[in-house]
Amino acid sequence: MANHSSREIATEVISHQAAAESLPSKNGSPAEKVPENDISQQSEEWVDEKPPEDVPPDGGYGWVCVACSAWINGNTWGVNSSYAIFLSYYLSNDIFPDASDITYAFTGGLSMSCCLLIAPLVTHMVHLFGNRLILNIGAVLQTISFISASFAKQQWQLFLSQGVCFGFGMGFLFIGSVGVTSQWFLRKRSIATSIAAAGSGVGGLTYSLATGSMISRFGLGWTFRILGIITFVVNIIAANLIRDRNKATRSQYKAFHFPLLKRPEFLLLQAWGFLSLLGYVVILFSLPNFALSIGLTAHQGSIVGAVLNLGQGLGRPIVGLLSDRYGRLNMATIISLFCGVFCVAVWTPTQSMGLLCFFAIIVGAVAGTFWTTVVPVCAEVIGLQMLPSGLSIIWVLMVPPTTVSEPIAVILKDDSKGNRAYLYAQIFAGLAYIVGALCLSVVRSWKIGDNFVAAERKAAAEAANAAKAVKINPISHHATVTSTDDRTCIPGEKPHQSSQPALPPRESSSGTITPASNTSAWNPTVLLCRMVTWEHV
Repeated sequence: MANHSSREIATEVISHQAAAESLPSKNGSPAEKVPENDISQQSEEWVDEKPPEDVPPDGGYGWVCVACSAWINGNTWGVNSSYAIFLSYYLSNDIFPDASDITYAFTGGLSMSCCLLIAPLVTHMVHLFGNRLILNIGAVLQTISFISASFAKQQWQLFLSQGVCFGFGMGFLFIGSVGVTSQWFLRKRSIATSIAAAGSGVGGLTYSLATGSMISRFGLGWTFRILGIITFVVNIIAANLIRDRNKATRSQYKAFHFPLLKRPEFLLLQAWGFLSLLGYVVILFSLPNFALSIGLTAHQGSIVGAVLNLGQGLGRPIVGLLSDRYGRLNMATIISLFCGVFCVAVWTPTQSMGLLCFFAIIVGAVAGTFWTTVVPVCAEVIGLQMLPSGLSIIWVLMVPPTTVSEPIAVILKDDSKGNRAYLYAQIFAGLAYIVGALCLSVVRSWKIGDNFVAAERKAAAEAANAAKAVKINPISHHATVTSTDDRTCIPGEKPHQSSQPALPPRESSSGTITPASNTSAWNPTVLLCRMVTWEHV
């Protein structure tokens, strides 16, 4: 008996328990259950209350959804990337009367901020009407924006068309599709999300080259009209092929779930996104005009913008593969830090086309790490059920950086410095990434501790269940159960580790039951130690 494992003992005891419960008592009623101690009751409550989890298929029609998401990203964010070409054209030519450089910079940021600003509304509409209708509305709005911009004669008309209307259309398309890929994948979630995100890089490469060529050949008006027609056709097809799994995953489509804002790890995740986008928008929209500041031509500037988007298209799937292999929080932290250091070390001294293209393709691969990893990282932090609500909060809080980042870069630009005009903007972008990486490293440390607490909680529940089963066994009712190595210790046998009572669960502020040891999850000393600890998170 001493050589039997705890699993075998528990199985035998449970069979005795089932037989005992099926026998009538002396008064003819079913036998009463043996009372349980408080720890067992609380652990059982935790196990019983946990809903069954949906297991994503990790493939199948999910790959069609990945392709559709990639097409949508290419024809929303990819087209938006070509605004760097429009901005360079606006700054070099007097297109609209009395328009300043900052107002042009605001137009590009406005499209991104409007996209993210309507996230709560779109999230609620997805809950009411489903993804397909929302995506079709987005395709129509985006096309209207391009056609309207082609007839713009005043600065405010460009604001409303290329800024606000395009941003709303992009928001309906992006928010309506961004969470679908994660519903279809588990083990391959990061690579699937990265392939979908890579569509923006491929689209940006294509549209950056095409936009520069079309403006010089057909003029600004017809460039807008051609872009509107092409993106409408592609987006409509993708919108009607993509399929969500909202019912299977029991996703909670609340516009805002405010208890998330009480969680430090979620707030630090916001800080990482906020700072990353401050740097990302500067890089995305400034490179073509930076090329002009160091003496290159407008055509060379459009090539640099295309190379940047090529880097995004090639790099994002690689980031996804690395994230699945080495951990999503690990890679997001390391790559964000690398991007910041790379901006300061390589971009600031760049004065030639060759070095600028080298910088563009490398930074393109890593600068958009936020877009590549935010969905799987957010799922790691708050779970799949709260993912839509969490993403809604993220998108809204990302409105300020996307709005003001490029205007800040234009303000920091000092034309009196000649070919060093963008020095302060370059340093600003690099520092934003570095500080953002530090914020995410704290989330990573928390996640390592959270995984430990989850394992401890599971062990406590299993130990309590085994203790309950062993207690009613007439043969081994004097046995004790260890909570450390999941083994049953028989009296007279030396335990492998000292037997300890399981930590009683406690009710957290968010309503979830967690072990008492979770109170030390944010101990600064422990967090610092975990920063230098390598775990797959």
